[in-house]
Amino acid sequence: MTTLLVYREQLKKFYSKYELYITPVMKFLLALLTLIMINNSIGYMGELKRFTVVMVLSLMCSFLPMNFIVFVAAGVTLGHLYKFSLECAGVAFVVFLLLFILYFRFSPRDTIAVLLTPLCFILKIPYVMPIAMGLVGTPVSAVSVASGAIAYYTVSYMTNSASMLNTFEKDETLEKFRYVIDGLLGNKAMFITIVAFAATVVVVYFIRRLSVDYSWTIAMITGALLDVLILLFGDLMYNTKLSIMGVIVGSVVSVLLVKVLEFFIFNIDYSRTEFVQFEDDEYYYYVKAVPKNTVAAPQKRVKTIRVPEKAVRQQKRD
Repeated sequence: MTTLLVYREQLKKFYSKYELYITPVMKFLLALLTLIMINNSIGYMGELKRFTVVMVLSLMCSFLPMNFIVFVAAGVTLGHLYKFSLECAGVAFVVFLLLFILYFRFSPRDTIAVLLTPLCFILKIPYVMPIAMGLVGTPVSAVSVASGAIAYYTVSYMTNSASMLNTFEKDETLEKFRYVIDGLLGNKAMFITIVAFAATVVVVYFIRRLSVDYSWTIAMITGALLDVLILLFGDLMYNTKLSIMGVIVGSVVSVLLVKVLEFFIFNIDYSRTEFVQFEDDEYYYYVKAVPKNTVAAPQKRVKTIRVPEKAVRQQKRD
Protein backbone atom coordinates (compact mmCIF):
# COMPACT_ATOMS: atom_id res chain seq x y z
CA MET A 1 0.00 0.00 0.00
CA THR A 2 2.84 2.36 0.84
CA THR A 3 4.38 1.76 -2.57
CA LEU A 4 1.10 2.67 -4.28
CA LEU A 5 0.85 5.85 -2.22
CA VAL A 6 4.40 6.79 -3.22
CA TYR A 7 3.54 6.24 -6.89
CA ARG A 8 0.40 8.35 -6.46
CA GLU A 9 2.35 11.24 -4.93
CA GLN A 10 4.96 11.02 -7.67
CA LEU A 11 2.22 11.06 -10.31
CA LYS A 12 0.53 14.09 -8.72
CA LYS A 13 3.87 15.89 -8.51
CA PHE A 14 4.66 15.06 -12.12
CA TYR A 15 1.25 16.33 -13.27
CA SER A 16 1.50 19.57 -11.32
CA LYS A 17 4.95 20.19 -12.79
CA TYR A 18 3.99 19.53 -16.43
CA GLU A 19 0.28 20.39 -16.33
CA LEU A 20 0.69 22.93 -19.12
CA TYR A 21 1.74 20.15 -21.50
CA ILE A 22 -0.22 17.19 -20.11
CA THR A 23 -3.66 18.87 -20.31
CA PRO A 24 -3.55 19.47 -24.11
CA VAL A 25 -2.28 15.93 -24.64
CA MET A 26 -5.14 14.48 -22.58
CA LYS A 27 -7.70 16.56 -24.48
CA PHE A 28 -6.16 15.43 -27.75
CA LEU A 29 -6.38 11.77 -26.75
CA LEU A 30 -9.98 12.18 -25.54
CA ALA A 31 -11.02 13.86 -28.78
CA LEU A 32 -9.15 11.26 -30.84
CA LEU A 33 -10.79 8.36 -28.99
CA THR A 34 -14.23 9.98 -29.34
CA LEU A 35 -13.87 10.52 -33.08
CA ILE A 36 -12.53 7.00 -33.65
CA MET A 37 -15.46 5.51 -31.75
CA ILE A 38 -17.95 7.60 -33.75
CA ASN A 39 -16.36 6.68 -37.07
CA ASN A 40 -16.31 2.98 -36.20
CA SER A 41 -19.91 3.00 -34.92
CA ILE A 42 -21.48 5.01 -37.77
CA GLY A 43 -18.94 5.77 -40.47
CA TYR A 44 -21.27 6.60 -43.39
CA MET A 45 -19.28 9.62 -44.62
CA GLY A 46 -15.88 8.53 -45.81
CA GLU A 47 -14.45 12.06 -45.78
CA LEU A 48 -14.83 12.29 -42.00
CA LYS A 49 -13.04 8.96 -41.51
CA ARG A 50 -9.83 10.14 -43.13
CA PHE A 51 -6.78 10.09 -40.90
CA THR A 52 -5.87 13.70 -41.64
CA VAL A 53 -9.38 14.96 -40.80
CA VAL A 54 -9.47 13.06 -37.52
CA MET A 55 -6.00 14.28 -36.52
CA VAL A 56 -6.71 17.92 -37.43
CA LEU A 57 -9.97 17.94 -35.46
CA SER A 58 -8.27 16.29 -32.48
CA LEU A 59 -5.45 18.82 -32.54
CA MET A 60 -7.96 21.67 -32.65
CA CYS A 61 -9.73 20.22 -29.61
CA SER A 62 -6.45 19.98 -27.69
CA PHE A 63 -6.00 23.77 -27.65
CA LEU A 64 -9.64 24.80 -27.26
CA PRO A 65 -12.02 24.48 -24.26
CA MET A 66 -13.35 21.04 -23.37
CA ASN A 67 -16.87 21.92 -24.51
CA PHE A 68 -15.53 22.28 -28.05
CA ILE A 69 -14.99 18.50 -28.12
CA VAL A 70 -18.73 18.03 -27.56
CA PHE A 71 -19.53 20.29 -30.54
CA VAL A 72 -17.02 18.47 -32.75
CA ALA A 73 -18.40 15.07 -31.76
CA ALA A 74 -21.97 16.23 -32.44
CA GLY A 75 -20.95 17.73 -35.78
CA VAL A 76 -19.17 14.56 -36.94
CA THR A 77 -22.15 12.44 -35.85
CA LEU A 78 -24.57 14.67 -37.78
CA GLY A 79 -22.30 14.50 -40.83
CA HIS A 80 -22.40 10.68 -40.84
CA LEU A 81 -26.17 10.64 -40.30
CA TYR A 82 -26.69 13.18 -43.08
CA LYS A 83 -24.82 10.91 -45.48
CA PHE A 84 -27.07 8.05 -44.41
CA SER A 85 -30.44 9.81 -44.16
CA LEU A 86 -31.46 13.45 -44.14
CA GLU A 87 -34.41 12.61 -41.89
CA CYS A 88 -32.20 10.94 -39.29
CA ALA A 89 -29.81 13.89 -39.35
CA GLY A 90 -32.72 16.30 -38.84
CA VAL A 91 -34.12 14.39 -35.87
CA ALA A 92 -30.64 13.99 -34.35
CA PHE A 93 -30.01 17.73 -34.78
CA VAL A 94 -33.17 18.57 -32.81
CA VAL A 95 -32.26 16.06 -30.09
CA PHE A 96 -28.70 17.40 -29.81
CA LEU A 97 -29.97 20.99 -29.73
CA LEU A 98 -32.29 20.21 -26.81
CA LEU A 99 -29.48 18.39 -25.01
CA PHE A 100 -27.12 21.33 -25.49
CA ILE A 101 -29.71 23.69 -24.03
CA LEU A 102 -30.17 21.48 -20.95
CA TYR A 103 -26.45 20.81 -20.63
CA PHE A 104 -25.30 24.44 -20.77
CA ARG A 105 -28.17 25.48 -18.50
CA PHE A 106 -27.49 23.03 -15.67
CA SER A 107 -24.05 21.40 -15.89
CA PRO A 108 -21.72 23.09 -18.40
CA ARG A 109 -18.62 21.91 -16.53
CA ASP A 110 -19.39 18.20 -16.83
CA THR A 111 -18.06 17.86 -20.35
CA ILE A 112 -16.21 14.67 -19.47
CA ALA A 113 -19.49 12.99 -18.47
CA VAL A 114 -21.19 13.85 -21.78
CA LEU A 115 -18.26 12.42 -23.74
CA LEU A 116 -17.43 9.36 -21.67
CA THR A 117 -21.00 8.10 -21.18
CA PRO A 118 -21.50 7.06 -24.85
CA LEU A 119 -17.96 5.65 -24.93
CA CYS A 120 -18.69 3.58 -21.82
CA PHE A 121 -21.85 2.28 -23.50
CA ILE A 122 -19.75 1.11 -26.43
CA LEU A 123 -17.26 -0.52 -24.03
CA LYS A 124 -20.19 -2.25 -22.19
CA ILE A 125 -19.46 -0.50 -18.86
CA PRO A 126 -21.93 2.43 -18.84
CA TYR A 127 -22.78 1.94 -15.15
CA VAL A 128 -19.47 3.45 -14.08
CA MET A 129 -20.51 6.96 -15.13
CA PRO A 130 -23.46 7.63 -12.76
CA ILE A 131 -21.46 6.28 -9.81
CA ALA A 132 -18.36 8.29 -10.69
CA MET A 133 -20.28 11.52 -11.28
CA GLY A 134 -22.17 11.04 -8.02
CA LEU A 135 -18.81 10.89 -6.24
CA VAL A 136 -17.03 13.80 -7.95
CA GLY A 137 -19.95 15.86 -9.22
CA THR A 138 -23.23 17.29 -7.97
CA PRO A 139 -26.88 16.21 -8.34
CA VAL A 140 -27.18 18.26 -11.56
CA SER A 141 -24.46 16.03 -13.03
CA ALA A 142 -27.38 13.69 -13.73
CA VAL A 143 -28.21 16.00 -16.65
CA SER A 144 -24.80 15.40 -18.25
CA VAL A 145 -24.96 11.65 -17.75
CA ALA A 146 -28.51 11.55 -19.11
CA SER A 147 -27.45 13.65 -22.12
CA GLY A 148 -24.69 11.20 -22.94
CA ALA A 149 -27.12 8.27 -22.62
CA ILE A 150 -29.71 9.93 -24.87
CA ALA A 151 -27.06 10.69 -27.50
CA TYR A 152 -25.93 7.05 -27.48
CA TYR A 153 -29.43 5.59 -27.72
CA THR A 154 -30.42 8.05 -30.47
CA VAL A 155 -27.50 7.15 -32.72
CA SER A 156 -27.71 3.45 -31.82
CA TYR A 157 -31.40 3.29 -32.75
CA MET A 158 -30.82 4.97 -36.10
CA THR A 159 -27.93 2.70 -37.06
CA ASN A 160 -29.79 -0.43 -35.95
CA SER A 161 -32.83 0.63 -38.01
CA ALA A 162 -30.79 1.23 -41.16
CA SER A 163 -32.23 -1.74 -43.01
CA MET A 164 -35.80 -0.66 -42.25
CA LEU A 165 -35.16 2.97 -43.15
CA ASN A 166 -33.74 1.97 -46.52
CA THR A 167 -37.09 0.43 -47.47
CA PHE A 168 -38.81 3.83 -47.56
CA GLU A 169 -39.20 5.55 -50.91
CA LYS A 170 -37.82 9.03 -51.61
CA ASP A 171 -41.28 10.59 -51.53
CA GLU A 172 -42.04 9.09 -48.09
CA THR A 173 -40.16 11.70 -46.12
CA LEU A 174 -42.91 12.31 -43.58
CA GLU A 175 -43.35 8.59 -42.98
CA LYS A 176 -39.62 8.23 -42.37
CA PHE A 177 -39.64 11.16 -39.94
CA ARG A 178 -42.58 9.60 -38.10
CA TYR A 179 -40.89 6.21 -37.95
CA VAL A 180 -37.70 7.65 -36.45
CA ILE A 181 -39.51 9.87 -33.91
CA ASP A 182 -41.91 7.10 -32.85
CA GLY A 183 -38.99 4.74 -32.41
CA LEU A 184 -37.11 7.18 -30.17
CA LEU A 185 -40.15 8.09 -28.08
CA GLY A 186 -41.05 4.43 -27.74
CA ASN A 187 -37.57 3.36 -26.67
CA LYS A 188 -38.43 2.25 -23.12
CA ALA A 189 -34.89 1.01 -22.49
CA MET A 190 -33.55 4.54 -22.98
CA PHE A 191 -36.01 6.12 -20.55
CA ILE A 192 -35.45 3.43 -17.90
CA THR A 193 -31.69 3.89 -18.21
CA ILE A 194 -32.05 7.66 -17.83
CA VAL A 195 -34.14 7.23 -14.65
CA ALA A 196 -31.70 4.67 -13.25
CA PHE A 197 -28.64 6.80 -13.96
CA ALA A 198 -30.20 10.01 -12.61
CA ALA A 199 -31.32 8.29 -9.40
CA THR A 200 -27.88 6.72 -8.99
CA VAL A 201 -26.08 10.07 -9.33
CA VAL A 202 -28.31 11.74 -6.72
CA VAL A 203 -28.19 8.87 -4.21
CA VAL A 204 -24.41 8.41 -4.51
CA TYR A 205 -23.88 12.15 -4.07
CA PHE A 206 -25.88 12.42 -0.84
CA ILE A 207 -24.43 9.23 0.69
CA ARG A 208 -20.81 10.15 0.02
CA ARG A 209 -21.39 13.47 1.82
CA LEU A 210 -22.52 11.74 5.02
CA SER A 211 -20.27 11.97 8.06
CA VAL A 212 -19.82 8.21 8.36
CA ASP A 213 -16.78 6.01 7.95
CA TYR A 214 -16.24 4.65 4.44
CA SER A 215 -19.00 6.86 3.04
CA TRP A 216 -17.55 6.67 -0.49
CA THR A 217 -17.50 2.87 -0.48
CA ILE A 218 -21.04 2.73 0.90
CA ALA A 219 -22.14 5.21 -1.77
CA MET A 220 -20.55 3.12 -4.55
CA ILE A 221 -22.18 -0.14 -3.49
CA THR A 222 -25.56 1.47 -2.80
CA GLY A 223 -25.51 3.28 -6.14
CA ALA A 224 -24.60 0.11 -8.03
CA LEU A 225 -27.38 -1.88 -6.31
CA LEU A 226 -29.93 0.87 -6.93
CA ASP A 227 -28.93 1.06 -10.58
CA VAL A 228 -29.29 -2.71 -11.00
CA LEU A 229 -32.66 -2.79 -9.21
CA ILE A 230 -34.17 0.00 -11.32
CA LEU A 231 -32.91 -1.55 -14.56
CA LEU A 232 -34.17 -5.02 -13.64
CA PHE A 233 -37.53 -3.67 -12.45
CA GLY A 234 -37.89 -1.73 -15.70
CA ASP A 235 -37.06 -4.88 -17.66
CA LEU A 236 -39.78 -6.81 -15.82
CA MET A 237 -42.32 -4.03 -16.36
CA TYR A 238 -41.63 -3.20 -20.03
CA ASN A 239 -39.66 -6.20 -21.37
CA THR A 240 -36.65 -4.19 -22.52
CA LYS A 241 -34.68 -7.39 -23.26
CA LEU A 242 -31.98 -6.42 -20.79
CA SER A 243 -29.07 -8.77 -20.23
CA ILE A 244 -29.22 -9.50 -16.49
CA MET A 245 -25.76 -11.02 -16.41
CA GLY A 246 -24.37 -8.09 -18.37
CA VAL A 247 -25.85 -5.61 -15.89
CA ILE A 248 -24.47 -7.49 -12.88
CA VAL A 249 -20.99 -7.99 -14.33
CA GLY A 250 -20.90 -4.42 -15.63
CA SER A 251 -21.90 -3.05 -12.22
CA VAL A 252 -19.19 -5.06 -10.44
CA VAL A 253 -16.55 -3.86 -12.91
CA SER A 254 -17.84 -0.31 -12.51
CA VAL A 255 -17.44 -0.43 -8.73
CA LEU A 256 -13.87 -1.69 -9.11
CA LEU A 257 -13.04 1.11 -11.55
CA VAL A 258 -14.54 3.72 -9.25
CA LYS A 259 -12.45 2.34 -6.37
CA VAL A 260 -9.40 3.23 -8.45
CA LEU A 261 -10.84 6.73 -8.82
CA GLU A 262 -11.31 6.92 -5.05
CA PHE A 263 -7.67 5.98 -4.50
CA PHE A 264 -6.52 9.07 -6.40
CA ILE A 265 -9.15 11.52 -5.11
CA PHE A 266 -10.40 10.48 -1.66
CA ASN A 267 -7.91 8.14 -0.01
CA ILE A 268 -8.13 8.71 3.75
CA ASP A 269 -7.20 6.82 6.92
CA TYR A 270 -10.26 6.23 9.11
CA SER A 271 -8.14 4.55 11.80
CA ARG A 272 -6.73 7.97 12.77
CA THR A 273 -10.06 9.80 12.98
CA GLU A 274 -10.20 12.59 15.56
CA PHE A 275 -13.17 14.40 17.09
CA VAL A 276 -12.57 18.02 18.01
CA GLN A 277 -14.79 20.30 20.09
CA PHE A 278 -14.36 24.05 20.50
CA GLU A 279 -16.46 27.18 20.86
CA ASP A 280 -16.58 30.88 20.15
CA ASP A 281 -18.87 33.64 21.38
CA GLU A 282 -21.89 32.36 19.48
CA TYR A 283 -21.47 28.66 18.65
CA TYR A 284 -20.20 25.31 19.85
CA TYR A 285 -18.36 23.33 17.17
CA TYR A 286 -18.13 19.54 16.96
CA VAL A 287 -15.68 18.57 14.24
CA LYS A 288 -14.79 15.15 12.87
CA ALA A 289 -11.29 15.23 11.36
CA VAL A 290 -10.15 12.34 9.15
CA PRO A 291 -6.53 12.58 7.93
CA LYS A 292 -5.61 11.88 4.34
CA ASN A 293 -3.66 8.73 3.63
CA THR A 294 -0.50 10.21 2.13
CA VAL A 295 3.22 9.64 2.18
CA ALA A 296 6.05 11.89 1.17
CA ALA A 297 7.47 11.14 -2.24
CA PRO A 298 11.14 10.19 -2.01
CA GLN A 299 13.48 13.00 -3.02
CA LYS A 300 16.59 12.44 -5.04
CA ARG A 301 19.74 13.44 -3.21
CA VAL A 302 22.88 14.40 -5.05
CA LYS A 303 26.01 13.98 -3.00
CA THR A 304 29.00 16.05 -4.08
CA ILE A 305 32.39 14.48 -3.46
CA ARG A 306 35.24 16.93 -3.30
CA VAL A 307 38.72 15.67 -4.05
CA PRO A 308 41.55 17.46 -2.22
CA GLU A 309 43.72 19.63 -4.43
CA LYS A 310 46.85 17.79 -3.34
CA ALA A 311 45.43 14.53 -4.59
CA VAL A 312 44.55 16.10 -7.94
CA ARG A 313 48.05 17.50 -8.35
CA GLN A 314 49.57 14.17 -7.44
CA GLN A 315 47.36 12.42 -9.97
CA LYS A 316 48.42 14.83 -12.71
CA ARG A 317 52.10 14.24 -11.90
CA ASP A 318 51.63 10.49 -12.09
